[in-house]
Amino acid sequence: MIEPLTPNTQAILLLTAPLIGGRGETSRDLLSLGEYNRLALILRQKQKQPADLIAPDVQELIELCSQPFGRARVDALLGRGFLLSQAVERWNARAIWVISRADSRYPKRLKARLKEDAPPLLYGCGDIALLEKGGLAVVGSRHVDDELVGFTENVGRLSAEAHRNIVSGGAKGIDRAAMHGALMAGGDVAGVMADSLERAALARDNREPLMEGRLVLVSPYDPSAGFNVGHAMQRNKVIYALADAALVVTSDFEKGGTWAGAIEQLDRLHFVPVFVRNGANAGKGNSALLHRGGKPWPNPQSGNELGMTLVAAAESVAIEPKQDTLPLTLREEPSAYEAPPIAKPTEAVAEKIERTVADAKPSPEMELLNTVREILRRELVEARTEEEVAGLLAVTKPQAKAWLVRLVEEAVLEKATKPKPVRFRTANKVERLL
Repeated sequence: MIEPLTPNTQAILLLTAPLIGGRGETSRDLLSLGEYNRLALILRQKQKQPADLIAPDVQELIELCSQPFGRARVDALLGRGFLLSQAVERWNARAIWVISRADSRYPKRLKARLKEDAPPLLYGCGDIALLEKGGLAVVGSRHVDDELVGFTENVGRLSAEAHRNIVSGGAKGIDRAAMHGALMAGGDVAGVMADSLERAALARDNREPLMEGRLVLVSPYDPSAGFNVGHAMQRNKVIYALADAALVVTSDFEKGGTWAGAIEQLDRLHFVPVFVRNGANAGKGNSALLHRGGKPWPNPQSGNELGMTLVAAAESVAIEPKQDTLPLTLREEPSAYEAPPIAKPTEAVAEKIERTVADAKPSPEMELLNTVREILRRELVEARTEEEVAGLLAVTKPQAKAWLVRLVEEAVLEKATKPKPVRFRTANKVERLL
């Protein structure tokens, strides 16, 4: 049975979710993660919750919260009650639940590790308790040979023997091999989807483990959403944040989501120890990750050995958040263990806090652009067409064109019109700095 949406979750859905109920047009006025964090901070300063925005007689509160975004925009979002009811009916028919950062069931690991990057919403199907069990995150390329599939399925089987979760991304190739190996051995799996959650929830192969409580599928994105390279890259953070340790089975060198996610963990986030499959046939990407700080995978031969590896990994990383370090914007819903509210800050201080929170971290869109900028600055030493860039990034041609235009304006890239077709390459002044 699917539990009813909490009022807080209803409000957050109205403000941030597309509510497409299929593959229709999404709203361009949805609050981004950064914008929602700013609104949540305003609510917190007023000792309010998101649910208060959909209560009767709250026009003054809505006016206050609308100031950074425009009243018409916020009113339009909060007025989508009919669309929300349609979407909820669709989700319920597919046994899909929705929780928000304001719900007590929201995974503590995500709040503790991702902080203000924690997705405001999680859509899922299956036993939500599996998201709190940690385990081994297994990531890798989509296009792999039978030998790597067999290796990865064996890792899943050993994890099941060790009574440890597999956490993976649900994509074809390494992700599905790890999940399949664990499920076939009777283990538990958490699949973090970047797209098509609705389709995965209805897939025949997933029905039995979902009903048995051995599989949970979860996504920060609308259950009907199709593939989006930005979503796939952002999803990587969630995979690592839910685990005790990670294993990179295979990665391309300096390109692709597996590489980007592993480098982010090794260089900046440090959520979990990152193991890397090594050996003579590990490949250039894996070798580079080892040089960047990845740990050689010890190739455990039994569930007991794998379990000991994860125990040691978990002891090296603190999971539980300290209350005094939890960002204000993550405390949308007051809880029993919170200290009494502090004195209200002055308007000048409050405004400074809002600006700091809004500007401290780039939005997901800017993070994606930053990643694309680095990839293209490195890869376009030799000029390429729009079609070739789209293929390199695994995106549509219009999306590739939009990024190319932006980077030409920034003088990161330059455009060559002769000979035709038009090609793009790293700008000369940028190339000299590489």
